[in-house]
Amino acid sequence: MMMRLRYMPMLALLFMLPLAVKADAIEKIAEYLKKGSSTELSQLFANSVDVSIANESSVYSKTQAQMILDKFFKENKPHGVKLLHRVSSNPSYNFAVYILTTDKGKFRIACTLKEVNKVMEIIELRVETEKT
Repeated sequence: MMMRLRYMPMLALLFMLPLAVKADAIEKIAEYLKKGSSTELSQLFANSVDVSIANESSVYSKTQAQMILDKFFKENKPHGVKLLHRVSSNPSYNFAVYILTTDKGKFRIACTLKEVNKVMEIIELRVETEKT
């Protein structure tokens, strides 16, 4: 009995290892938002992305969306990010809402992801001023 208890923590670590090794797209987005990295974030974009920042909204190519996000990050330097809400129960679609804290205030960022060729891609990105 004592021997089984001694190995329980190692067994638990083995089950948790895959979770620690492979960060999912929602976690990667949080990391890239916190860094203010439009380049890394754009690697998760679909070929066309519906981007809405403030009241300007349109469908852009991957490159155009990256440029728009780059401008946003230059104007609003990120300090931190918090994952507020996540829906990942559907294997083909995921949704996440983040609160991004910047030097100019807080923003609510909503991302919709769709699975394309077994990879989750951002198909929609909405950035709004967080109402406090």
